[in-house]
Amino acid sequence: QVQVVESGGGLVQPGGSLTLSCAASGFTLDYYDIAWFRQAPGPGREGVACIVGYDGSTYYDDSVKGRFAISRDNAENTVTLQMNSLKPEDAGVYYCASHEYVIPMTEATAAYMWPQASTYDYWGQGTQVAVSS
Repeated sequence: QVQVVESGGGLVQPGGSLTLSCAASGFTLDYYDIAWFRQAPGPGREGVACIVGYDGSTYYDDSVKGRFAISRDNAENTVTLQMNSLKPEDAGVYYCASHEYVIPMTEATAAYMWPQASTYDYWGQGTQVAVSS
């Protein structure tokens, strides 16, 4: 059974750091693209970062470039989102999502595929991130 479970959320002061983890089970990361989405109060989930299963390429929303880093540990079957220099607008529920690719994302296709929630097949329950002084 394919499953992803998030952990690591919490309350942090502006400028602080948090590390989120996505534990995958029922599949191996080499064959799945993994993304982190954020949902602030209100409708819609925003793509934050993605790591491509085929070659490990990474993509980020412009709002987090240079501050967040997504990585994976194939041995542990875990994807990590390191979040630094956190801002109040980074707050929300963070979801891990997986997509079993048939054709690997390329730089051209990733541009429109990775940020779309509809690309992903399996979602975790989310972990809350609060950024406040």
